[in-house]
Amino acid sequence: MIKPEQAQYFFANTEDAVCIISSSGDLEYANPSAEKLFGISSDSGMKIWRAVPYVEGNDDLIQLFIDAVTTKIASHEAIVDYVNNEGEVHNIHVRMTCYNGDETVYLVVITDLTQLIKVNSALVRYTSPDIADYALTTAEGQKSGGMTKNVTIMMSDLRGFTALSSRLDAETLITVLNHYFEAMVAAIHKYRGTVIEFLGDGIFIVFGAPKDIEDHETLAVKCAVEMQKAMKEVNLWNVSNGYPELQMGIGINSGNCVVGNIGSEKKMKYGCMGSAVNITGRLESLTIGGQIYITENTRNHISEELTVVGESTFLPKGAPEELKYYEIEGIGDLTIGEDPVHHIVWEDYDDKDKEYLFYILEEKKVGVKTLHGKILKLSQDKRFALFRSEAELMEKQNIMLRHEDACIYAKVIKKDENGFVICFTSMPQTVSS
Repeated sequence: MIKPEQAQYFFANTEDAVCIISSSGDLEYANPSAEKLFGISSDSGMKIWRAVPYVEGNDDLIQLFIDAVTTKIASHEAIVDYVNNEGEVHNIHVRMTCYNGDETVYLVVITDLTQLIKVNSALVRYTSPDIADYALTTAEGQKSGGMTKNVTIMMSDLRGFTALSSRLDAETLITVLNHYFEAMVAAIHKYRGTVIEFLGDGIFIVFGAPKDIEDHETLAVKCAVEMQKAMKEVNLWNVSNGYPELQMGIGINSGNCVVGNIGSEKKMKYGCMGSAVNITGRLESLTIGGQIYITENTRNHISEELTVVGESTFLPKGAPEELKYYEIEGIGDLTIGEDPVHHIVWEDYDDKDKEYLFYILEEKKVGVKTLHGKILKLSQDKRFALFRSEAELMEKQNIMLRHEDACIYAKVIKKDENGFVICFTSMPQTVSS
């Protein structure tokens, strides 16, 4: 049995503010934490609601005390704001309980949640809401380790960003990126995706972890379509502020992955690993701006109607056989709009007799063999070119053209009867002007 002096010791040494009030609301006892919180003395004898400063922001707390006492509520709790005499705002959790059914005496316990809410808010901003909730409220979130889960992985990336970043100063670069990320994250949260991390200009997202989500494949594809639609507004804002337009590619794949906390006891992060992740990264690298590619693994689990505008195969590094993938333009009522790859409007190129030196890129390394080719036509938007070369180029191959002192990067889209259709992955002013 707890002795009175033991109870007094506990009350005096807890960080929670503890008060005892009468049925009329008179303050009979306040521990040191309560005295500090309200700026009162334990023997003041005032009504508890009079201990709360009459300033804007304290109405809810004052009314809470009055209602609990006047209506003789046996037990009551709420989270409200409290503004002290110094103007500091505290987020507090108030619990009021009468003693063993005796409504003449109430125990009031107030927990200051201000720091916890600040920590949670900061964690959400540096990770994502689901990861923050996982870390703060689950036993698994407090320790290293993981589990195998069936999830859908999405990776997005801006085309030609390396070349773009070399032309922009640091402040402009961060401004452009942050505005782009704001729009993308809004769509990701809408469709319950979890941002694992930002990879420079890219985003690594998982659907189905840490929280289980039914039909995560469908949600991922809907999210991708909405992200591509959002790029139109992003670019309108960019152009209106004098910034360059951006083009984003997206790859989606589904499968079993290991998800959980990775690192050491001193520093951990929530991660997602496995061959399904590697395949997604490889698939995303095949895209050009405005495209969404999904694997057969993802398509097979989607019941809604997909607008498929193309299909092909690719061989991921280390895979025993080629995998089929599909280019998606819409799902259900959601659609990106016209895909520029399938609606190219050509214009003659004035310098079509000029010969360009070019090189094939392998794993982002420039090949040693010098090849020759000519640009026959440019698209109206200057994103695509009809390129002729004696070299046998492969679909999705990356190439680098030399133009005076400039390096122009492009991806081979398809073979044409007059040559190859290539897409510039960085908008080359020297060619388009």
